[in-house]
Amino acid sequence: MRQHRFFTEQFLQLHDTLKLENSVAHHCAQVLRYQLNDPLILFNGDGYDYQALITDINRRHCEVKILKKIALENESPLQIHLIQGIAKGDKMDFVIQKAVELGVTEFSPLFSQRCNVKLDEKRLAKKQQHWQRVMISACEQSGRARLMLINSAVHLNKIESIGNGAIEESNLDTETICRLYLDPDANSSLKSLDKPQSIQLCIGPEGGFSAQDVKAMQSLEMRGVQLGKRILRTETAGLVAVAALQSLFGDF
Repeated sequence: MRQHRFFTEQFLQLHDTLKLENSVAHHCAQVLRYQLNDPLILFNGDGYDYQALITDINRRHCEVKILKKIALENESPLQIHLIQGIAKGDKMDFVIQKAVELGVTEFSPLFSQRCNVKLDEKRLAKKQQHWQRVMISACEQSGRARLMLINSAVHLNKIESIGNGAIEESNLDTETICRLYLDPDANSSLKSLDKPQSIQLCIGPEGGFSAQDVKAMQSLEMRGVQLGKRILRTETAGLVAVAALQSLFGDF
């Protein structure tokens, strides 16, 4: 039978027996109809998969024993921080899901001048929690054992404070970071880039970046690049750029 992967926030160690979280236990027992001695795979974001066997299960309870620890080496050598203009509806879910599949390391939702999504503090907090769940589900499906970091949403005029640093990365020499934003009128393309170690990529909202946005990004030494002769939707542009970057400099 197929072995499904489940994310857990618990510490995982070979030969340990542990009780799975209620949500995972419910999914195993009620949705997938797992039985005693059925195998499954756990991961907690440490880069390993843990093969486990169900030792006790009922409608609301599932205990497993960890039998094997497997190191996964499926992370791209290219670190990509996708800074995505917030879009309406379920477009953000789609972008987050596919960004995980494409190997993006870090993700930041972005408010800019032409962003037409208005979220108060309470609604934004709920969105952040929802986006986190979407990301975890995508990691389960895609086989990634390290979680894509999702930062709190930030306004473009405060972009220097994004997460681990949309502009500064504490664990990298700043000269190795390639800072980009998509601009259909730019003269440079992704193929013109020198091979980077880390990329920060800003994608505009559905209305695109304003002149004020562009000025703000350029003041932070971000470089405009274009993808071709056609203008892509916001939920398409970033993913196409990430796929191209992975092909040029990553592991595609």
